[in-house]
Amino acid sequence: MPPKSRRKTNPITYVLAFMLLIGFLCFVFSGDDSTSGSAAPKQFLGSKDAASNFLSPPSLPFRRPKQPLAKQPPPPVVHYHLNNITTTSDPVAKRETVLILTPLSKFYPGYLENLLRLSYPHDLISIGFIIPKNYLGNAATRQLQEQIAKIQARPDAERFASITILRQDFEGTLKSQAEQERHEMSHQRMRRAVMAKARNSLLFTTLGPTTSWVLWLDGDIVETPPTLIQDLAKHDKPILAPNCWQRYRNKDTGKADVRPYDYNNWVDSEQAQEIAKTMDKDEILVEGYESMATYRLLMAKVYDPANPGDHDIEMPLDGVGGSTLLVKGEVHRDGAMFPPFVFYHLIETEGFAKMAARLGWKSTGLPNYLVYHYDE
Repeated sequence: MPPKSRRKTNPITYVLAFMLLIGFLCFVFSGDDSTSGSAAPKQFLGSKDAASNFLSPPSLPFRRPKQPLAKQPPPPVVHYHLNNITTTSDPVAKRETVLILTPLSKFYPGYLENLLRLSYPHDLISIGFIIPKNYLGNAATRQLQEQIAKIQARPDAERFASITILRQDFEGTLKSQAEQERHEMSHQRMRRAVMAKARNSLLFTTLGPTTSWVLWLDGDIVETPPTLIQDLAKHDKPILAPNCWQRYRNKDTGKADVRPYDYNNWVDSEQAQEIAKTMDKDEILVEGYESMATYRLLMAKVYDPANPGDHDIEMPLDGVGGSTLLVKGEVHRDGAMFPPFVFYHLIETEGFAKMAARLGWKSTGLPNYLVYHYDE
């Protein structure tokens, strides 16, 4: 019996089979596309719970999907019980979240170095920056982003829960950020109105439904105790300001010295109230100028370096500065913001203290608890 002829296989069949095998292996080993595509952003965001929708709360950083938004599922309906948010004297034990907000016009490495030294659990800290749209702001943004990428690539315990950078959508008033020009009396109302807008934009964009505390920390604060958040929170005050001083080299002695810096933490005086009665509606009272003697009690002047005293001593305040300020989240949720307009002849942080007082929230200061401003 003659042998049967074997049918030859078409080479195209082998090619198709090989392509099918490659496709199968890619499917098996590639896993979920969303996971591989978002590994790097997740690392830098430092949050395993990134928001799945751009309408999700700002406390969860949003990761832009690869698919068009039209193909995404609708945003989830999430219930938040604001009455369950705690602000206690032991925030670490209660796992209370802290939002650190920093208006930043110039990048100071000492600010981030100090931030990294904070002993409060970093996974409970979110940070928000707002930076002006000018050449100094552009430089600050580049430097900040470079350092943030390094910070958020660290081990989990050293990363922060989330970091948000905003760019101002309005113009500033000063071309220079030199300390002398910033503090000229003629610039104060317009400069601080812009600062108030920046603070409000940052606050309204980043305050989440789970935020317990808001720590306002200026970008030129370069030295605080590592336990800053715990030290301030243990006083359980709605608004609490430490004393902002400055380290510098004394030209007279040639030695390192300290001096008061933030004069916006004060107790009101009858003289200041009388001056206010004579002012036009758009004029503001300011501190630290000889031409406007308000005779207010300035917390910066209460501290005595020769006799430091107990750093937990409290004093009531009628006005506050924003260099370092711990605020309970519910104070801001009640509507206390930073007026960019003249409010009882006050503006920005001092206007905030007045507005908070009208809402029933009192301000407190710690005259013997020091934080330090950068020396320019």
